[in-house]
Amino acid sequence: MRAKTSLRLGLPLFVLTGALIWFLPMLRETLESTVPQPIAATPQRMEVVFVLDTTGSMGGLIAAAKEKIFAIAHAMTQADPAPEIAIGLVAYRDRGDDYVTRVTDLSTDVDTVYSTLLDFHAAGGGDGPESVNAALHDAVHAISWSDDPSAYRVIFLVGDSPPHMDYANEPQYPETARLAAERGIVINAILCGDSTRTESHWREIADLAQGRYFTVGQQGDAVAIDTPYDRRIAELSARLDDTRLYYGSVDVLAKTDLKVAAADKLNREASAASRARRAAFNLTASGAKSHYGDGELVRDVADGSISLADIAEAELPAVMRPMDASERAVYLKSQAEQRDRLNRELRELLAKRTAFVTAQAEAREGIEASLDHRIFHAVREQAGAKGFRYTDAAPAL
Repeated sequence: MRAKTSLRLGLPLFVLTGALIWFLPMLRETLESTVPQPIAATPQRMEVVFVLDTTGSMGGLIAAAKEKIFAIAHAMTQADPAPEIAIGLVAYRDRGDDYVTRVTDLSTDVDTVYSTLLDFHAAGGGDGPESVNAALHDAVHAISWSDDPSAYRVIFLVGDSPPHMDYANEPQYPETARLAAERGIVINAILCGDSTRTESHWREIADLAQGRYFTVGQQGDAVAIDTPYDRRIAELSARLDDTRLYYGSVDVLAKTDLKVAAADKLNREASAASRARRAAFNLTASGAKSHYGDGELVRDVADGSISLADIAEAELPAVMRPMDASERAVYLKSQAEQRDRLNRELRELLAKRTAFVTAQAEAREGIEASLDHRIFHAVREQAGAKGFRYTDAAPAL
């Protein structure tokens, strides 16, 4: 009887061990060219908060931001060393509108930040000054800025109307800007349009917070070049999203469910060109960290961070729980192979897209005045003081 019991207990363990011995080397080999080289254990960090006027006159600028945020993020990744990028948002209007400010804290999950940006729409305002003081105060005080002295911390204030300086008991921007400078947070002020009333305030904010002042057109002067490759790249990128498998506790999986939902939302609502820019960002080392996040099973098994046998059944991805050990190994290998194929095709198409965009851009005027180029060149200059080095890379159009 004991011999039969031992046999019954030993056989599954033997099968599991054999499956893993057969599977893991192949999975590591499959993913070796699939997952970008990891960022250093302690990467330098870029923390970027966009403070956006979302009143009625800012519709064009908000649309430009939705189109180009992944281009901006992609350009930032070209630094050496490759940075960890965290992005936050502060939307503002004025008292009497639907809201005064709405804060989205810093996150390394760019998809989730972008999903929030998709909900930004221009409305309200129209009566002159806006709640700029409240917005800057929240950007400095309600955001979880790090204390890392090597981090590049920056706010981009983007708007077209001056601040209300007549609201009682509200912190004023000179005080906020000085405090930002003391904490090592740079504030760049971007004026949309040509309001001379706004210009003087924007210049003072930038001067006090050791930033730059510059202007863009009311629509952001966006130069967004669509290409014949965008739709196919967007389709492949969505299929790449589907290869992600997350594991962990109930609380951890609840967070990754939100991450997946954000990607699903942008795949439904963002333009094909924007999703193509996202694909380019995700294939960088910095972008891959954002795209896969924590607890991604295919990557973690491949790089040896976790063993499939060590994960409790309740913490496995739901799709894998009904499977036996050998089925799980086969399924995980199939996801890795699918990811490898998709990444190869994406790299080929993105190379063609880059060549197409470069050729088109040479015939365009005004690119240097566009929102994304203005932001990128400010980052390039200011991040250099923190040790980041850029080549001649420019934002992906």
